[in-house]
Amino acid sequence: MAASKVLAGAQVVLPTGTLSGGRVIVDGARIVGSTPADAEIIDLPPGHWVVPGFVDLHNHGGGGASFTSGTVDDVLKGVHTHRLHGTTTLVASTVTGEMDFLAQRAGMLSELAEQGDIAGIHFEGPFISPCRKGAHSEVLLRDPDPAEVRKLIDAARGRAKMLTLATELPGGIDSVRLLAEHGVIAAIGHTDASYEQTVEAIDAGATVATHLYNAMPGLGHREPGPIAALLEDERITVELINDGTHLHPAAFELAFHHAGAARTALITDAMDAAGFGDGRYMLGPLEVEVLDSVARLVEGGSIAGSTLTLDRAFKRSVTVDGLPVEDVVRAISANPARLLGMYDEIGSLEPGKDADLVVLDAEFDLKGVMRKGEWVVAPH
Repeated sequence: MAASKVLAGAQVVLPTGTLSGGRVIVDGARIVGSTPADAEIIDLPPGHWVVPGFVDLHNHGGGGASFTSGTVDDVLKGVHTHRLHGTTTLVASTVTGEMDFLAQRAGMLSELAEQGDIAGIHFEGPFISPCRKGAHSEVLLRDPDPAEVRKLIDAARGRAKMLTLATELPGGIDSVRLLAEHGVIAAIGHTDASYEQTVEAIDAGATVATHLYNAMPGLGHREPGPIAALLEDERITVELINDGTHLHPAAFELAFHHAGAARTALITDAMDAAGFGDGRYMLGPLEVEVLDSVARLVEGGSIAGSTLTLDRAFKRSVTVDGLPVEDVVRAISANPARLLGMYDEIGSLEPGKDADLVVLDAEFDLKGVMRKGEWVVAPH
């Protein structure tokens, strides 16, 4: 068991607000309400912040390693890379592939979920629109047959958390209903749906917008498309990639304003190069070139995921976009934890929850990461 610790002197972001000069008490792997007699006191500078560990719903890899095609060791390397950047809970995302290959990946990833290394599996594709395929192989795309959706759910052995699909395709609405019945998040994304088709999918049980704006029709004044339907509906949580590449700041502000802090989830959509560097990589069967930290397909030039880490998304949201720290914490920790059904364990700094936390300095640069009471990055 980890030793008892008290983090003192920083601004602590709680569900009820920010406590200046607050204390977070850790005993073993959990946050507790009273200080053990033998606790180590860690005094943090007054300008520092203590926030809950970040929760990433949508992540394909990092540290030069891929969740979509790598070995178990590769996946663990990617997970560790993101932990170094404050992501204490992560869902591993796949990309479009052959059905048998995806089922095989699901089996391998489900074992890591059972061990607690990842929080579950997100299937992005193959049930997406050829018109909005982004960095997915068009020859492997297929309509969302509920029987094939069920095959992936079964292969994940109870560890499937989310599946992204173009709900306007044949079988889309029935697949949404199937996902909802099995407790798997139906996420609308890589879609060419109209406003009306999107509303139908939400009514059928879809609850998440996969990287809002990206890989879907733009917002039009006569044809509002999926963006308006997803932003206006209280049942939808919108994913946003706040890296300055995927979204213009005005588009980010528009989405955050309409969805609000309660319905926004900041994600990375990271690929192998996150936390690693420029170069050539594979994203599923497609080759990607990362230049100046922007990932694009070698053929066609489509944006191919991101090199974002959630500590950078946090800092940008506060310093560039001017969001209140408390709102960013909800979007980067509490909301995704709730979507995953894990808010009783993670997502906020409360007694009884896992001691997952991030220490930031006054400029919102990462200075420490704790997961289950153990330092991943010791405060510095």
